Amino acid sequence: MSVPVHAPPNVVAGLSVSVGPAPDPAAWDALFASSAAPHPHYARRVIDAHRAAGLLPADLRFVTIRSGGDLVALLPVTLRRDLTGLGSRVARPFLSPLVTATAPLVIDGSGRAAAAEALVASLEECGRAWRWPLLPTGDGAVPEMLAAMRARGWAIGTVSAFERPVMERRADHDAFLAGHPNRSRFKDLRRRARRLAEFGTVAHVSAAGGPELARLVTDFLALEQKGWKGQAGTAMACRADMAALARALFADAPGPVGVRADALTLDGRPIAVSLALVGGGTATLLKIAYDEDLRSHAPGLLLEAEIVRACHETGFADTLDSATLDGSALESLYRERTPVAEIIALPPGDRTLSLDRRLRLARFEHEARAAAKRALRRR
Repeated sequence: MSVPVHAPPNVVAGLSVSVGPAPDPAAWDALFASSAAPHPHYARRVIDAHRAAGLLPADLRFVTIRSGGDLVALLPVTLRRDLTGLGSRVARPFLSPLVTATAPLVIDGSGRAAAAEALVASLEECGRAWRWPLLPTGDGAVPEMLAAMRARGWAIGTVSAFERPVMERRADHDAFLAGHPNRSRFKDLRRRARRLAEFGTVAHVSAAGGPELARLVTDFLALEQKGWKGQAGTAMACRADMAALARALFADAPGPVGVRADALTLDGRPIAVSLALVGGGTATLLKIAYDEDLRSHAPGLLLEAEIVRACHETGFADTLDSATLDGSALESLYRERTPVAEIIALPPGDRTLSLDRRLRLARFEHEARAAAKRALRRR
């Protein structure tokens, strides 16, 4: 079947499975709070911000799994024409330029495996090949989901994979630095900070709400637009809907996912701004922009190092998620890694196009996009 406007509930292993509109806010927030390795991208706050900015696909539907009245799993899904289907529609988790992880939200605890299996059974009913980018393959219930797919006869292949930098907070900042494999990086950053301080007073400021948060979001949009992304037309401020998304997402709002903005200032003027979502003990560092006129002083990396220090000193999160793609500069700062992959998964009986051919098409698309991005940056 296609992803319908609303599919009546089915029962899988005692759990109620349905596909339809978003669940009620209280149940959604409760699922996030009790999820295994919750990430913010499928939390109510993020989906609502995309909706407010007009950036939700018209066909977006939510696969939901319930145990009695409790929501135990959720995945927003769409159907898209895709090269890996030679132009035919394939199923995909919700994705946008700000979504950097696509794992379903699945309840933690003894019911996790059953919820993951029921989710997989529901995904089969979409009757489509799945293209699944940015899947943290070692986190939360993803291993159980992949195991359930294989047990049910899915064919799964990896398009690409990388290790994303994450930071687990130690007892203090000194403990974080002790035995760090890239201590030379911190020495270099201290040297750059001293050079930057020759131009004025350097400070680190942060906000989690109120007028100061709104000001830092505005500063971020201005810094990003001033740089190469603005020249290329890809900065968030270059599009009204993306600017609206930034203001809706990084604003005061109730719920289990909060916001944090950090800035490095020079004589009070922001020269680097980072925007993060904080929930479930993790700060997901979604966006950063810096003054490219000062790039030789690495203001972006200096700010990242200050965020690491602040995390240890204030405990605003237990984990920092870099939310980056392969080759991030944060690989030299963060000590831990989490595996992230793009997979293609074919449900039993779907052999309209072989898995091997779909993988080759996806890799070709990756190479073409990387070449276009390199050309854009050179220009």
